[in-house]
Amino acid sequence: MNLNLTNKKALITGASKGIGLAIAESFLQEGAKSCLVSRGSDALFDNEKRLQGDYGLGSVIACKCDCTDIESLSRLRSEIETKWSDLDIVVVNVGDGRSVPDALPDDEQWQKTWNSNFESALQTARAFLPMLKKSKGCLLFVSSITGMEAFGAPTDYSTAKTAIIALAKNMARKLASDGVRVNVIAPGNVYFEGGSWDEKMKKDIDRVNDIIKTTVPMNRFAVPKEIADSAVFLCSDRASFVTGTTLVVDGGQTVRVL
Repeated sequence: MNLNLTNKKALITGASKGIGLAIAESFLQEGAKSCLVSRGSDALFDNEKRLQGDYGLGSVIACKCDCTDIESLSRLRSEIETKWSDLDIVVVNVGDGRSVPDALPDDEQWQKTWNSNFESALQTARAFLPMLKKSKGCLLFVSSITGMEAFGAPTDYSTAKTAIIALAKNMARKLASDGVRVNVIAPGNVYFEGGSWDEKMKKDIDRVNDIIKTTVPMNRFAVPKEIADSAVFLCSDRASFVTGTTLVVDGGQTVRVL
């Protein structure tokens, strides 16, 4: 299926590894241009070079940005305006699920999780919304199924992911008349090297396997490519009448709960 993304310009946060990196590469495979954004690491610029080699120098750029910092986001927007002048798609993928098991974490932990998972998403949307209004573009938030159901994930993390879904729905309703679509993708358990599930498997692989077997009807993890392909579809013209939607990609895990 042709997704009509040729020469579209997409910015993806949290793109140095895992889901964000897979989304960036899926856009490139569809003929779009990708800007990989993360706080900055060797992996970010190593992936920039690799993808430039595969898809061309003009198709890929990498930018450092702390999406919890308004000034850093302002510098990123200026950099995009200089290098690309316009922008069609923003995928907000910043987040961190590491927290504590307490029913109500203390204020310091709560603010840390809230800032990295919700505030970063809010400020990224604010920074790039004017560009998306000009292009009548698409904004996609990466949330989680933990924002939809109580699976036992950390309370602060789940609450932040729920807030992202509520934010997206309200933005979608109010931005539809401007031609801007706003959607959410809610992944289930996704495995990739260096990810949270990779860390858990190294500690207790039998427990992780039991969790997947008892909670996911398809009895396996997702891989980042499966999330990425769904995300790219939502940002394409093939989803031109889709806004305010949360697309669940979880191997049936939420179905089992419901």
